[in-house]
Amino acid sequence: MASQTDYDSPEYFDLMTRYWEAANYLSVGQLYLMDNPLLQRPLKASDVKPYPIGHWGTISGQNFIYAHLNRVINKFGVNMFYIEGPGHGGQVMVSNAFLDGHYSEVYPEIPQNKTGMQRMFKRFSFPGGVASHASAQTPGSMHEGGELGYSLSHAVGAILDNPDVIAATVIGDGETETGPLAASWFSGTFINPINDGAVLPIIHMNGFKISNPTILSRKSDEDVGKYLEGAGWAPVFVEGNDPKKLNPELAKAMDGAIESIQAIQKHARETGDTKEPRWPVIVVRTPKGWTGPKEWDAEPIEGSFRAHQIPIPVKQSDMSHADDLTKWMKSYHPEQQFTADGELVPELKALVPAKDKRMSANPITNGGIDPKPLVLPDYRKFALDNTKRGQNLKQDMIVWSDYLAQMIKDNPDNFRIFGPDETMSNRLYGLFEVAKRQWLEPIDKHTDEKMSPAGRIIDSQLSEHQSEGFSEGYSLTGRHSLFTSYEAFLRVVDSMITQYFKWIKEADEQPWRRHYPSLNIVSTSTSFQQDHNGYTHQDPGILTHVAEKTAKYVREYLPADANSMLAISPKLFSSEQTVNILIASKQPRPQFYSIDEATVLANDGLARIDWASTDAGSAPDVVMVAAGTEPNMESLAAIDILHKRFPDLKIRFINVVDLLKLRTPEIDPRGLSDEEFNSYFTADKPVIFAFHGYEGLIRDIWFPRQNRQLRVHGYREEGDITTPFDMRVLNELDRYHLAKDAVMSIPALAEKSADFIQEMDNKLQQHHDYIRTYGEDMPEVRDWEWTDLK
Repeated sequence: MASQTDYDSPEYFDLMTRYWEAANYLSVGQLYLMDNPLLQRPLKASDVKPYPIGHWGTISGQNFIYAHLNRVINKFGVNMFYIEGPGHGGQVMVSNAFLDGHYSEVYPEIPQNKTGMQRMFKRFSFPGGVASHASAQTPGSMHEGGELGYSLSHAVGAILDNPDVIAATVIGDGETETGPLAASWFSGTFINPINDGAVLPIIHMNGFKISNPTILSRKSDEDVGKYLEGAGWAPVFVEGNDPKKLNPELAKAMDGAIESIQAIQKHARETGDTKEPRWPVIVVRTPKGWTGPKEWDAEPIEGSFRAHQIPIPVKQSDMSHADDLTKWMKSYHPEQQFTADGELVPELKALVPAKDKRMSANPITNGGIDPKPLVLPDYRKFALDNTKRGQNLKQDMIVWSDYLAQMIKDNPDNFRIFGPDETMSNRLYGLFEVAKRQWLEPIDKHTDEKMSPAGRIIDSQLSEHQSEGFSEGYSLTGRHSLFTSYEAFLRVVDSMITQYFKWIKEADEQPWRRHYPSLNIVSTSTSFQQDHNGYTHQDPGILTHVAEKTAKYVREYLPADANSMLAISPKLFSSEQTVNILIASKQPRPQFYSIDEATVLANDGLARIDWASTDAGSAPDVVMVAAGTEPNMESLAAIDILHKRFPDLKIRFINVVDLLKLRTPEIDPRGLSDEEFNSYFTADKPVIFAFHGYEGLIRDIWFPRQNRQLRVHGYREEGDITTPFDMRVLNELDRYHLAKDAVMSIPALAEKSADFIQEMDNKLQQHHDYIRTYGEDMPEVRDWEWTDLK
């Protein structure tokens, strides 16, 4: 390796320019070519793709930045990885991984020569090939820029508890306009310079989006600087289109940024001073489509929105401009950068960082630096004694929080809790007995609670996007997280959850990718207990949204009480490669299941509940099913009513915790066979299914099964600022509607039960009038207790 002073010499910068040109050549080749990778003969139609697909506008500027990041790795020996925020700029990471050799190590069929170059060109954005963005197929990527806005939050999640790592995070100026990215400028509030690594944001300001200018690029450096400084950063600006001038300027900016990061960390780690630092951010202004065609058909290309995708119209069926494509590609002097056999020439190979320092090969981007499974507490130690069914009134989240607190104690550096200012609201009180909120802003001891520069909880920014992004970044780098949110506002990030699902699905198809710890999402403050917030806070649709994804990668758990939550916990925290949704109650609720029963429910996904069933040894007249806390309670209350009025009625009660196990094996390999399904639900008896979410999900799950006697009671898009029980009544998920429907579904009873139906209707009217007079639920609802059926 050259001496340190060489990194700042004109000769070194000249070599960097050639390296950049090599990356640009590979990037254009990926857009257009199928063969003739080094242009060693005139282009013919079969050399070109039938329909080139991809993006050019961001590529050259990113390749320039990437070359400079290689330089600072060589100069300072830092442990750095690359996050590519701009969408559809996948050639950047592919080209640079090919140049540094790691691409060929991952894909031996694509050697680092002319043969490999041709294969790499052809497979880009091509059927059976690789995506046009930095997908899970791309070595060095842990973030896919298909949906914009999350590069910085992913970067922060990745560097938490990774003190020696720097996330070089390139943010397109289009991405800066998204709400999530704008919110993520507050991320410095949560980076501890002692225990965490650092993020180096680099805004690639090329001026345009798909067909519009970008807002930030039209603002002056002064205004952009004020914007970033106000959010707590120290911006440095670099601008130009002449590499001879830009190389030393960007090198100076990057050197200063690395020196600043190292000085911040050295000071904090030697003195213990955790006052929030001003981390550096670099703003790089280069033209969109830099080094590409200047214009086409008398319209500007370079420096305009027209450079966004394919600048020159060349395709297999139209080779009229092939000479222009050749001229463009040869402007990068491939004959100087590569040997005749397509190998990078030795003087450019010397610029590649050491093998263990290459950004494309950094293990943090492939499941983490040193991933470890969680040490899981014995959940039985936290169990409630529910011998007296339903008489123990507890809050599930409070009980569960003690278990989570023990997890924090047992896993002090690879388990974190994230949420948008709702951890306390969601009753996770036990966490604050062992951990604090990580917060680097000033702390007022008189007004601020449970805050510290070092903590295991990050929930002090009111942003679901940030919380989800941190959680994803933390999990994608091999650690374990929990993200809690109000149920309705999980919909704010359901597209992020989709993107994460797509990532793990695609990563699972790559044999070289390691597995990731599962993403654990807790939905609480649920629809059926949002009485004080009203209709806006009522939407359980996250269940339907996630259930639509490939079955192998999603789980949905609906524990009925605290013991059931405890029993399901090992499945959450020991799983890999899944998105886990847990629906949890934070309100005082009757506790019904012993820890042994809860364990059976967790392991089997569902169970017939003996003590709430009267069909022992015979076929039931009706099957009552519950999935969720309130559905479980209301179903048991309905069974109580039915048994008292119809003591000979044979009722089977099924509690479901693992919802998606109800699907057929053809859809979900974990699903119940038809024989197993019928053993629970029968082939022809009426089934009254009380469900926490939208009813269509249960009907969809049920559709392939033999039993057509299904009646679902779930969320029917009815809500208000009202009492807890009235939320169930509005959606016909209450005990009176369930009991009435059960009777009406049995022909032998329905014909002679008009008085019972009327009684249930009278109860509903009584309820209606009572809450409007007194503002709370009727005593018989509030004070209801389970009656032993024996």
